Amino acid sequence: MSAKEFSYNGSSHAAAQLRHLTIRQLRSLAALSAKGSVTAASGHLGLTQPAVTQQLRQLQDLAGLPLVQRTGDGMLLTEAGKEVLALAERVEAAIMDCQGALDLLAGRTGGTVQLGAVSTAKYFVPHAIAAFSKRHPKIEIKLTIGNREEIREAMHGYDLDFAVMGRPPADVSVDVRQLGRNPHVIVARKGHWLEKDSGLSLTDLVHETFLTREPGSGTRTLMEGMFQRSDLEPIIGMEMSSNETIKQAVIAGLGIAFISAHTVAHELAEGRLIVLDVAGLPIVRQWYVIRRSDKVLLPPAQAMFDFLGSEGANYLPVVPELGGP
Repeated sequence: MSAKEFSYNGSSHAAAQLRHLTIRQLRSLAALSAKGSVTAASGHLGLTQPAVTQQLRQLQDLAGLPLVQRTGDGMLLTEAGKEVLALAERVEAAIMDCQGALDLLAGRTGGTVQLGAVSTAKYFVPHAIAAFSKRHPKIEIKLTIGNREEIREAMHGYDLDFAVMGRPPADVSVDVRQLGRNPHVIVARKGHWLEKDSGLSLTDLVHETFLTREPGSGTRTLMEGMFQRSDLEPIIGMEMSSNETIKQAVIAGLGIAFISAHTVAHELAEGRLIVLDVAGLPIVRQWYVIRRSDKVLLPPAQAMFDFLGSEGANYLPVVPELGGP
């Protein structure tokens, strides 16, 4: 398909014509963006290639700006095209929300909540979900777990109703409910040679091997900031994407770890891990429940959002070594 097929109207009134666009036109643009060609987009949509071409031409005429450009990598969206694609995503999310509301009103379902959580939060979020589900057994909870960057990226879209994480993303407008304290400590295996020492400094640990999360993890970022403020650099032994693997590696004696106390509460209670007494620790951050400001929550999601904001702290692990939850 040649560039000539995509003429556009440069009229100052063209933008006002967007009110006449159709869902099919938006879906054609979204499919083209995802698939890279009109041929692939038509196959994805189950339409003929001329039909998709016609939808794209009509949408571009309504926008009054070129939405697509041909490159060596296929058909790509212009900046104007990306703006219209963002509109398509919002419309699809609104359609899904409306369908959920209609199902709820019709008594066909109790509703579905799409909840995201950073991996460190998986040690308490399931307990909060269980408590909420006892009160609202007809509401289905779908939980997505990822590291901070993955959940932050998911918050750029509309698939998640809200997420449980630490520091809120700075590049998305969000509404925030504080959930509770999130203390971070340095742990070692039982019997570590520094176990009985008190008032340790980070300098005392520069020769220790740290087992840590992958770059992009909130815990990793917090640890790096802690050492940078002291003009020190830790020895990184292994990078792991799982807190469970880190805990087992520390228990095996492969190193020590800077980690959320909530992830090791069970191992501390059993005596398999110990908290090193380091000056300035624990570093206490907060857990938050976060949703996009422009995300309209249906009643089931709003109920759970309110529940986590008011009662979520009750399900945080108790860490006796720190004097409480």
